[in-house]
Amino acid sequence: MNQWEYQVAPIPLHNETLMLNNFGLDGWELVHIERNEQGGLIAFLKRPKAS
Repeated sequence: MNQWEYQVAPIPLHNETLMLNNFGLDGWELVHIERNEQGGLIAFLKRPKAS
């Protein structure tokens, strides 16, 4: 059974693609993204936990 680790990260509005690609290079998969009350983006990410 897979075990996961999770990360919640703010995503700057001027650099969304670069930030998400950098997370992807580190093995993070985007699970969900939403706007906060101030209009910024919050990314919810997961990746397999190292054994």
